[in-house]
Amino acid sequence: MDPSQVESAIEISYDYQQNNYNIRAQALEFITQLRTDPSAWQVCLTLFTRQPPAKDTVRHFCLDVINIPLQSPGSDEGSCIYIRDTLLSHIQQTYGSGASPDRLDSTHIQSKLTQTLTYIFIKLYGSVWDSFFKDFLQLAEVGSLGTNNVPATALYLRLLSSIHDEIADVIIARSPEEAARNANLKDLIRVRDMQMIVASWQEILAKWRSLDLTIVELCLKTISRWVSWIDIALILNQVVLQPLLEMVGQPILSTSTHDEIKLRDAAITAFTEIAGKKMRPPEKVELFNFLSLATVVGQLVASPPLEKNRNTAEYDTDLADAVAKLVNNVIRDLTTILESKTVDNQTRQGANEQLQLFAPYLLRFFSDEYDEVCSSVIDAVNDLLNVFRKIKRNGPLPAEYAQMLPPILNVIIAKMKFDETAEWGEDGDEIDDAEFQDLRKKLSLVQQYVSAIDEQLYMDTLTALVVNTFNRITSNAQKIVWQELDVALLEMYHFGDLATKNRGLYQKREASSTAAQRLIEMMTRMMQSDIASYDHPAIQIQYMDLCVRYITFFEQNQHFIPQALEAYIRFCHGGNSRVRHHAWTTFHRFVRGVRTRLGELSQSVIQALGDLLTIKAKLQSDSDAEDYSEASDDQEDSVFAAQLNLFEAIASVASIPSLPLETKVMIVQSVLNPIFTDMQQNIGLAESNNEQGILQIHHDIMALGTFTRGYVDWSPTAAKTVAPPPDEICVEFARAAEAILVALETLNGAPKIRQAARYSFARLLGGMGSRVLPQLPRWISGLLTETSAREEMGFLLRLLEQLIFTFKSEVLSILDTILAPLFQHVFAHLESPVTGTDDEIELGELRREFMNFILVILGQDLGSVFVSPNNQFIFENVISAVEHFARNAEDIPTARLAFSVLVRMTSVWGGPDIPLSAQDQAPAPLLPGFDAFAIQRFSPLSWAIPSSANFKVQDPAVRNLVHEIANLQQEIMKKTGSMYAEALRTELRSMGLGDADIDVYLQTLRGDQKAFREFMVKFLGRTG
Repeated sequence: MDPSQVESAIEISYDYQQNNYNIRAQALEFITQLRTDPSAWQVCLTLFTRQPPAKDTVRHFCLDVINIPLQSPGSDEGSCIYIRDTLLSHIQQTYGSGASPDRLDSTHIQSKLTQTLTYIFIKLYGSVWDSFFKDFLQLAEVGSLGTNNVPATALYLRLLSSIHDEIADVIIARSPEEAARNANLKDLIRVRDMQMIVASWQEILAKWRSLDLTIVELCLKTISRWVSWIDIALILNQVVLQPLLEMVGQPILSTSTHDEIKLRDAAITAFTEIAGKKMRPPEKVELFNFLSLATVVGQLVASPPLEKNRNTAEYDTDLADAVAKLVNNVIRDLTTILESKTVDNQTRQGANEQLQLFAPYLLRFFSDEYDEVCSSVIDAVNDLLNVFRKIKRNGPLPAEYAQMLPPILNVIIAKMKFDETAEWGEDGDEIDDAEFQDLRKKLSLVQQYVSAIDEQLYMDTLTALVVNTFNRITSNAQKIVWQELDVALLEMYHFGDLATKNRGLYQKREASSTAAQRLIEMMTRMMQSDIASYDHPAIQIQYMDLCVRYITFFEQNQHFIPQALEAYIRFCHGGNSRVRHHAWTTFHRFVRGVRTRLGELSQSVIQALGDLLTIKAKLQSDSDAEDYSEASDDQEDSVFAAQLNLFEAIASVASIPSLPLETKVMIVQSVLNPIFTDMQQNIGLAESNNEQGILQIHHDIMALGTFTRGYVDWSPTAAKTVAPPPDEICVEFARAAEAILVALETLNGAPKIRQAARYSFARLLGGMGSRVLPQLPRWISGLLTETSAREEMGFLLRLLEQLIFTFKSEVLSILDTILAPLFQHVFAHLESPVTGTDDEIELGELRREFMNFILVILGQDLGSVFVSPNNQFIFENVISAVEHFARNAEDIPTARLAFSVLVRMTSVWGGPDIPLSAQDQAPAPLLPGFDAFAIQRFSPLSWAIPSSANFKVQDPAVRNLVHEIANLQQEIMKKTGSMYAEALRTELRSMGLGDADIDVYLQTLRGDQKAFREFMVKFLGRTG
């Protein structure tokens, strides 16, 4: 293979300025084939080591190809040795003493070369290259590491880090074989070379002040990696620790270089990893004492970057975060020791003493003004509080622990507050806002821990916060900033977790608990302070959320309802889009909770919101006249979804019992008629395939369905407990259904229209009752087209199941009309090709929906519809489909349903049971000939799946299938008696069973159902 040809192909492939796409395509194909060529590494090795060197892109690709045999389990050792020797020769010339700086590899290539050398290490260190580390140390010149040959020292240190990442990084998932290999390599390193490697670190650290700081930083990073799996005693000595302390404590001034700052942070990270070393509790406490960690942390906290510069622009957040992570790890280790039930008292006392030393530092970083620093210690705070909670279960919390709770709770409240300079909802701040909201969620969980430990402290602190805030608003003595009010309202929301726990706010019209009483007082103060008039979006949204969350407060304090309604109506018309749409979304939840108490206010509410019901569909590409930069969620779909909630809210208000029927009809008509008119005006536009017109009709249909749902509590599943609306109202909803049907029949080729029609059809059922039945053929015709997806078919089957369950015999004549065309659509979808995983999932779901649909029909005594004159021609297709599913070993859940269908068919059409005492009695099936049909067609299916290669009766799903097979055989036996016994005897004999075994089988079959099920499991497990 010509190296120049390979080099040219690689260069062309990575030349994105190459205008000749055919040439580049050929080059890409060539190098793709090169990767699969077993001998390609040889030419790539030559190219990589060539002088003068090839371009970096070529050399990087060559190393990729060289890595292939090195990573292959089947590669021969001789090839690996040859690669090693060739690369070592190149490294000696490039990195050896006296090598020209011009020959040095780029940092990018050094990293890639380090990876390749690591793969060689894994291949050869255990066998023929036990001098691996010594070779690279000699290259770097032991005794003058980092002095005479800086590049070789850097290569050595990078190689150490790479080896750790490959064999010791616990984050990377490993196969059992890789884990065993890595464990063996680590053991070999510990025995052969660990002393030498640590000595190299000590040499570098001992002269750190005079070395290139990049080398020292690399050394520290290597120690941080390796310390987790080496003997800690090799590190715990003054030769290592003293330089670390010097680096950690060096003053960082405004004139300090970037490398000096990085070195300090790397030293802190090394301390963190050393302190985090896994060891037994007594040794861990001893380690903390030996390292004087509390003193080190105290010095860092008091250093100018963290103390003097706190709350200034010069504050060193990187240092703060590094020290916070150290504190976090120490506290977590200490809490683990304190939680342990096996540690001795001396160790526990030592851990507690360390905890007292570190607690102030934990609070210091927990309260840090920078959220990322605060987040770094949240895990430690949680662990600490968890220890407190467990102690509290067995008695009072010790004073030294109890005194930590108030400052922790105060910090939580302070950290939940928006920054004083924050601009709520400002465009471009979505990421920052999301991160802050995530921090709030974490802090709320910490707060719940505090509540569980000291409920009284929690109640008193939050009550004082909220009451004082409302007092300041009421007195007008001092203008309150929105951030303070926001956090008070947020804490009111969180307070509900305690106040409504188990029993809600009220019990028999009285506060259900002390916490509930506090919350009721807070809500009262909130309503009295009229904070709804506070002109800030965050406050208005919080106000609405509180009204919805504590809706029972308004049920018991009805005099506040008009005030809340007035605020809601104002917000619904507000200028801020986020407030406005939030009001639309939550208003229906509020009015639904208080609608029975609205009385004469209901009509005023409807009139006040009527102007917001005009539907104006907007395509995603359209520009809106309003400025939608206020929030990222102001997209057309979310805006319309919010508006739909208004339709539901108004319908809910219109349906209250206190309104006269004629008023209800008038309100319903006032909402529906404009939609009907809009549909008439736009259907022509939509029919011409205009996207705007289609979207407008889609929105109109959705609004009709949503309004119906808001008005009606009745549904097919609640038909026995909730009455449908009066006839005068049902007529109006029937008009809505007719309008949708007209649109559907005209536009059913548009998926959006079918989707909206499905949505509304399900909701119109409650408003129409049995009036929907005559329309069913039109609904099915409109909803099912040649382009309908399987999921659309499944949805319709589920909906029809509800109708059948609800209307039973009333639906029979309609079902007789629609069944054949409906099933023809089902069969078409079942037979259509599958093109991917999603298709396969949808097909499985449709199979199961089809089986369930048949079961519902049979279960509601409507089985005659299958054999009516209209449907006899599809009967055989139905049976064949069920038989097909019953044989399908690849879809056990559907097969089980198929056998359930066969059992039900046999039960329904098989006629009366034949008594055990008269087994020779002739069967009397409801369908002539069904007795022989069941024996000949159904019974043989029992052996189809059990005879398949992958049949495993131990599988729970398969076991359930076997139970259904047993049910089928027993059902056939009950209907046909000795006729089936003789047929089954023949079947079993053909399977190789002797007469004695057959007699046992038939005797068990005639007995207890549960016993025969278990018999079948054992029988099929044996024969399978």
